[in-house]
Amino acid sequence: MSKAVKDLVISGLSKRLEGVNDCVLVDVIGMEANNTCALRKRLRDKNISLTVVKNGLARRATEGTPLAPAFEQMEGSLAVCWGGEDFVDLVKEVTELDKSDEFDKFEARGGVMDGESLTSDKVKEISKWPNRAEQLSLLAGQIMGPGATLAAQLIGPGGTLVGQIKSKSEE
Repeated sequence: MSKAVKDLVISGLSKRLEGVNDCVLVDVIGMEANNTCALRKRLRDKNISLTVVKNGLARRATEGTPLAPAFEQMEGSLAVCWGGEDFVDLVKEVTELDKSDEFDKFEARGGVMDGESLTSDKVKEISKWPNRAEQLSLLAGQIMGPGATLAAQLIGPGGTLVGQIKSKSEE
């Protein structure tokens, strides 16, 4: 590949990854075309983007960006996944696809989160974290719990008193 073509590829890749702070690197090399199309459709349905890149070109395209640490220890061709609701959702989907028998050549190889390089084991560990929706539901439950207890404590004695007054009035 000539230097001019490489520069065009690098500038195109850097424009695509502009504004992306977290990503997961996966290996899709060796997958059949039909499986690749099914994989891309499944990811697209979850609002996740996938781009296959050469490692050296990706390294040059991400210099000075938060994605740069992801490519430091990697070798060969990779695919970059980014997007989804949040990073944990992205990691959960990638890990689910990694475990799936449908996409046997698909493998999570690492990534970057908040400027920190991730190994494949760390990606699997992050997939067990609660995503944004789960965190919001936990927070709402913690906020509403004491309020519900307080409401029950305030209403309980009043309800008992009303019941006693009603039973006395019926006598």
